[in-house]
Amino acid sequence: MTIYNIALIGFGGVNRALAELIATKNALWEQDLGFRLNIVAVSDLQLGSVISPNGLDAKTLVEANFSKGGFGQLSGGSPDANNEAIIKTAPADIIVEATFTNPIDGEPAVSHCRWALQSRKHVITTNKGPVAIAAPELKAIARAHGVRFEYEGSVMSGTPVIRMAERTLAGAEVKGFEGIVNGTSNFVLGRMEAGLDFAAAVAEAQALGYAEADPTADVEGLDVRLKVVILANELLGASLKPEQIKCEGISRLSPSDIKAAATANRRWKLIGSAVRNTDGSVSGSVAPKQLPFSHPLAGVSGATNAVSLDTELLGDVTIMGPGAGRIETAYALLSDIVAIHAARSTCGMKEVA
Repeated sequence: MTIYNIALIGFGGVNRALAELIATKNALWEQDLGFRLNIVAVSDLQLGSVISPNGLDAKTLVEANFSKGGFGQLSGGSPDANNEAIIKTAPADIIVEATFTNPIDGEPAVSHCRWALQSRKHVITTNKGPVAIAAPELKAIARAHGVRFEYEGSVMSGTPVIRMAERTLAGAEVKGFEGIVNGTSNFVLGRMEAGLDFAAAVAEAQALGYAEADPTADVEGLDVRLKVVILANELLGASLKPEQIKCEGISRLSPSDIKAAATANRRWKLIGSAVRNTDGSVSGSVAPKQLPFSHPLAGVSGATNAVSLDTELLGDVTIMGPGAGRIETAYALLSDIVAIHAARSTCGMKEVA
């Protein structure tokens, strides 16, 4: 049986949910997956940081109502978020990076990943920034140091679109894709179809916790653009950067636009897509599109995400599942650890009788 020591960078919804799973599922994972997880460090912008070489109790981390700087009250703790020190010095095999997404330069997450990989520690992340902006560099560092950089949850939360396409559909020859990969914009469009105007639909999404106080990244397509880059580079062998993706959001759509589409048996969806062109180049875009009700993506509602892959041998293959949610996204992190475990890497793992 293998024990993986992990350090959590960021202790918001996703890493907190992972800690919840560790508190309740470790014994099951040991039986079914052949490993268990041991949290040896946590660092968070609000709570501070803490290192415990023997491990921190996951249940205590989840249930304790820590105030700002609260980790400073723990043995080995500090009220300050010492991310670099935690990443470089904590006795961790795996760094779990779940800080905020910066769509401009990916920082500070890019540096977090770089420090970890250079320290010969695996990295798993749900953060779109470092994957869309710096994946080639980070993959190269990982290879040079004999560790892995995994990021399944960066596109569709817990729904394994990347591994499904790369492994289950290996040899099917993916030529392109189109998808709904932002639950907030999809929810807003659904509420507009029910009769709300754009502002009212966004306000409802915010009240329900689907949209941030500043919803720009979701409704203007910036979040989808990063995901298009990740999928295009991963599945189509492209080398696209976010600024190369044409991007248009849904804020210009009016109730009359929505009604006119419905009258024509069509539905507006914010679609992220990419295609391999005849000259071998890859181009991508993000834009609202009218889809006929018969289209496989037209019926995708709420926070559900879906990607339809255009393949040479199978035609269109659509992958659908949760595109948001704390536990769902934490599952993506678990799936990354399963991939690391399956690779039988010996970097930093502990074997026990």
